[in-house]
Amino acid sequence: MTQAPLSYKDAGVDIDAGDALVERIKPLAKKTLREGVMAGIGGFGALFEVPKRYQEPVLVSGTDGVGTKLKLAFEWNMHDTVGIDLVAMSVNDVLVQGAEPLFFLDYFACGKLDVDTAAAVVGGIARGCEESGCALIGGETAEMPGMYPAGEYDLAGFCVGVVEKSRILSGQDVKPGDVVLGLASSGVHSNGFSLVRKCIERAGADLPATLDGRPFREAVMAPTRLYVKSILATLARHPVKALAHITGGGLLENIPRVLPEGMAAHLVAGSWPRSELFEWLQRTAAIDAHEMNRTFNNGIGMVVVVDAAQAQAVAQTLREQGQQVFEIGAIAARDGGAAAVEVR
Repeated sequence: MTQAPLSYKDAGVDIDAGDALVERIKPLAKKTLREGVMAGIGGFGALFEVPKRYQEPVLVSGTDGVGTKLKLAFEWNMHDTVGIDLVAMSVNDVLVQGAEPLFFLDYFACGKLDVDTAAAVVGGIARGCEESGCALIGGETAEMPGMYPAGEYDLAGFCVGVVEKSRILSGQDVKPGDVVLGLASSGVHSNGFSLVRKCIERAGADLPATLDGRPFREAVMAPTRLYVKSILATLARHPVKALAHITGGGLLENIPRVLPEGMAAHLVAGSWPRSELFEWLQRTAAIDAHEMNRTFNNGIGMVVVVDAAQAQAVAQTLREQGQQVFEIGAIAARDGGAAAVEVR
């Protein structure tokens, strides 16, 4: 018996849907174009020329995902902000070295491609890139039948930035007496969502209607704050010793990554405001302050370490650039077995 021919679409891969998504993406990517982009989306490789204003350019790269925050995006059908999260996680990391993000590539994988959902996700990616002055230069959409449950997808992203070799932020000049400034986060950002989801599960039907003046779901899904333009403007005007992006591991695990041996950050509890969102999470999870500061950003998304004499001017510039800034502590010599970060 002659069997009917099988097409790629019969096997679960819709090439036409993929082509339709590319056409939807092109105008979004076009809005992110900047100096250095040498070819648009559609080629086998993305071309980018390092800006000639750099004398000794050093490339800085970063890659990340969105984590289990995606599970809530699927459940609540909220796909327009996770793309911003994806960009922010990488560009904020690259920024910590003092680097200007140049371009970004994304990877979107699903079992069956829903063009509207994918376009919403990539729309968020393009928005995050545009707000960071970073070109969305390419990416990959993978439709893989049987690999993902219906309605689910995975996201990953990759960013390349550049910094003048003489201006790389290493944190090696950090010394006792330096001031620790904290820049407000927009919420949970994109870390700690396994615990967030457990809190939602524990609360059951007893979820608050609003948190911090927003509907509960919007407060939880608020995208990661993008610090790129405000920090770069500040670096152009003031000496900054170190930056720390507060991601997984919270304040306690991330600040030590940019401190030299023998230095510790002493943070002052209550020196920055606690949002209703973090109050609700701590109360629902029934965890102490130490665990909160080790799991979540707890209201501080980026830390800036500066000389005490520069602290006021740096804070003022950051505020002019739209950031909420708090003086949250100081650097001290680290005693023997003492923690690298103490909050008291």
